[in-house]
Amino acid sequence: MATWLLKTEPETYAFETLLREGKTDWDGVRNALAQRHLKAIRPGDRCYIYHSGQVRAVVGVAEAAGEPVPDTSDPAGKHAMVPLVPVRALSHPLPLADFKAAGWLDFDLVRLPRLSVMPVPAAVEAWIEAPR
Repeated sequence: MATWLLKTEPETYAFETLLREGKTDWDGVRNALAQRHLKAIRPGDRCYIYHSGQVRAVVGVAEAAGEPVPDTSDPAGKHAMVPLVPVRALSHPLPLADFKAAGWLDFDLVRLPRLSVMPVPAAVEAWIEAPR
């Protein structure tokens, strides 16, 4: 199983909406590298949900509920989307500043701030899950 970080503007689609709805299709990703990562997601993979914009924090955990499929919001049929189900909200959002302060400067969240889908290295995942 792999672990991913998926970014969203909370005004566009908030993690709270995923909790309420119980499932969603993670669509609308257009960046080539982000699409490559999205297409690599497999059922059961863990996905951290990161609110960008004013929040800038990991706020919840979701799970891929299926294989990537063609993105219905893409008329060209070139891009993929992934079905997600919520797992849990983090008890305390984990801000971008904490990643920087902990020295995760080579993590794509810090290094490539515009990338919306990225793999999460095992060491970063363990740090995210560590009690605070």
